[in-house]
Amino acid sequence: MEYNYSRKMRDLKPSAIREIFKSLSDPSIISFSGGNPSADTFPIKEISKISADIFENDGAYALQYNISEGYPPLRSVLEDRMHNKFGIGTEDDTLIVVSGGSQGIELAAKVLCNEGDAVLCEDPTFIGALNAFRTNGAKTVGIPADGGIEPDALEAAIKAHPEAKMLYLIPNFHNPMGTTMPLQKREAIYEICRKHRLPIFEDNPYGELRFEGEDVPCIKSLDRDGIVIYCSTFSKILSSGMRVGYVLAPSSLTQKMVVAKQVEDVHTNTFFQMVCHRYMTEYDIDAHIRDIRALYRHKCSLMLECLDREMPKEVKYTRPEGGLFIWCTLPHGMSCDGAVKAALERKVAVVPGTAFNCDESAPSPSFRLNYSMPTDEQIVRGVSALADAVRSVL
Repeated sequence: MEYNYSRKMRDLKPSAIREIFKSLSDPSIISFSGGNPSADTFPIKEISKISADIFENDGAYALQYNISEGYPPLRSVLEDRMHNKFGIGTEDDTLIVVSGGSQGIELAAKVLCNEGDAVLCEDPTFIGALNAFRTNGAKTVGIPADGGIEPDALEAAIKAHPEAKMLYLIPNFHNPMGTTMPLQKREAIYEICRKHRLPIFEDNPYGELRFEGEDVPCIKSLDRDGIVIYCSTFSKILSSGMRVGYVLAPSSLTQKMVVAKQVEDVHTNTFFQMVCHRYMTEYDIDAHIRDIRALYRHKCSLMLECLDREMPKEVKYTRPEGGLFIWCTLPHGMSCDGAVKAALERKVAVVPGTAFNCDESAPSPSFRLNYSMPTDEQIVRGVSALADAVRSVL
C-alpha cells in the first residue's frame, strides 16, 4: 500500500548523523561523527548502587505512572541548582522535566509555532532542533553565525520575517561549531528580542563542560521580561541513554508544554528521574563534572595538536573552550562533500556541514569532528587519515 503522508512529514529527511551511525558497524572505521558523551564519564558503579536501592525500597513508585511535570524531588533540586549556580529562575518561572533536551525543543515548537511560521536560528545549527521545527510545520530561517549571530543581522531577520515565533540559540560550545557566544552579544541579542517580544530558546546541553576560559552568564540570567526558555539535560553529565532533560520557562508556557507532553509520552521515565535525583543529593556531582572536563580537555587538546600538525594550512578550524565538537572549514568556494567521501574511503567518518544548514539545499564548505568518543590512538590515526583525505581534494 502506498501511504499519503502528512505535509509536515512528507519532505522531512532522516538525521544525517543517525544515518552515518548505520555505516559504522565496520569496526575498522574511526568515527569522528558522533555526538555522544564518552562512556568513561558514566558513573556506573554509583548508578548501580542507587538503582538497587530504589528497586529494593521504592520499586512500586519507580514503576508506576507519575505526574507529567516531573518527579517533584528532582524538580526541586534542579530549581535550586539553576538559581544558585547559574542565577536563573524567577517566581514567574517553572521547571519541568522532559524526555531529553530534544523533547524540550520539540514541545516549545509545538506550543509556539503554526504551520508557515518561522523559527530564526544560528546557521549552521543542531540538526535535531531543525527537524523539530520542521516537523511542526515551521520554516527554519538561518542567520550566519560564527561565535554567535550579529545583532544587526538578527534585527534584519526579525524585520524580514514578521511571522517568526522564536529565536533558537546554542550559546555555549555550539553544536556543530564548538564556539561560545560572548556576553556582549548575548546582552545585545536579548535586548533586540525583548524589544520585538520574540521568545528566545536557549539550548544549553554542553554548558557544564567548560574546560578552558571563564564561564559566560546564561541569557536566561538576563531575563527580566519572561522571554527566555532555558533547556538543558543530564545526557552529557550522567547518561545520554536515560533521556532526562529539563526546561525552565515562564509558567504560562510550561503549562502548555505539559499538556503537549501528556499527548506525547505522559511523563518522563520516573525511575531515571529518581536516579538523577539520588545522584545529585547523595554524590558530589560537581566533582564528577570536573572529571568529565579533565577528560575532554585532554581529548580536545590532542585532536587540536594533531590538526595543527597534519591538516593543510588552508583549512580553518575552531578551538573550543568546552563541549564536544570542532568545526573544520575548507577554503572558500569548496564543498565538503569530496572531503567527507574521501575520508570515509580512508575509514574515517565525519559529519558534512550540510546536515546542519537551515536551508537543506545549501552547500557547505565545513564538516564536524567529535573528540569525546574516539580513543587517543584513534584520534591520532584518524586525523592523519582525514588530513590525507582533505589534501586529495584541495
